[in-house]
Amino acid sequence: MDLPNTSNSPLGLVTDPPMSRSKVVRVALIGFALVVGFVLLAAYLGYRGSDRIQDTASALVREHLLQSERGVQLEAMIEQQTQELIDNLAWVLGLCFLLAATTAGLTVWIINRAFAKLEWQATELTHVSWHLIDTHEKMARRFAHEMHDELGQSLSGLRRILSRLPATGSGNIRQESIEIVDEVLQSVRKLAQSLRPVILDDFGLDSSLRWLCERFTQRTQIAVEYSSNLTQRLAEVEETHLFRITQEALTNIARHSEATQASVSLQLTDQLIQLEIVDNGHGLLPASGEKNPSLGMVGMRARARQLEGELMVENRKEGGLRLRVEVPLQKVDPNAEQEDSSFVG
Repeated sequence: MDLPNTSNSPLGLVTDPPMSRSKVVRVALIGFALVVGFVLLAAYLGYRGSDRIQDTASALVREHLLQSERGVQLEAMIEQQTQELIDNLAWVLGLCFLLAATTAGLTVWIINRAFAKLEWQATELTHVSWHLIDTHEKMARRFAHEMHDELGQSLSGLRRILSRLPATGSGNIRQESIEIVDEVLQSVRKLAQSLRPVILDDFGLDSSLRWLCERFTQRTQIAVEYSSNLTQRLAEVEETHLFRITQEALTNIARHSEATQASVSLQLTDQLIQLEIVDNGHGLLPASGEKNPSLGMVGMRARARQLEGELMVENRKEGGLRLRVEVPLQKVDPNAEQEDSSFVG
């Protein structure tokens, strides 16, 4: 698992992806191969040089000491010394080869151990971050349902009781109480929708994304065009994660992009769900070298990985940013029970 480095750009985009384990091992093996190649080249050149020296010395001895006993002794001595030089060179080169092989093997082993430890730590961090995201989502769901169903109904009942009270004798207290209850009820409904939109559970991802885009336009005055060919309900976990990714992406557009227009596209093709969010803002700012990862981007990537998908972020040539999520379509279990939204149990 690669551990991305993030810059202090608004979205914490990966700007300098690290070298993976396979690439590091490949570089180490290439280095080892180069060392072995140079060792073999040195052996070849040494052997050829020694052989030429021997031939030259033998020719010189034959030329000046033709068939004499002294010439034969000198020629034998030259051959012996040359052979000793070649043998010593072979020993040295063999030791160099053994040292290079040992060093390369040790390097690869250390790299594998280091990457295995990093992968274990990354997996643990992923589990922790996903547990936090999942726990937050469950608590948001429970709070939203409690506020919408229990507190909302209680406030509605209180309003009906206040409405039935006689207006005589109470002055403006009755009307003021009704107005206060209306304000609290409206706040409770807004808070419940922000925690966990009821429309997502009742009508699915397509309707909830359309509602989210319309509400985003009303709140920020940034025009959002929504398009989708989805005509079916998705697995609950997919609907939740894709909705939250879109919600976070739109939040980033409002906070950082200075965009005036955006678009959200949800397409289902060949058992693959494609979610794309595009804006016409300034895109990603140049990295300044300081590391300040965005928790929003970390959460979006974690959600995409949890769905066995991929999240890609890039600057558009025509300006702005494109965020694209591709995840496989999961089968909907018709017998799956809805999670209990109550606090108890």
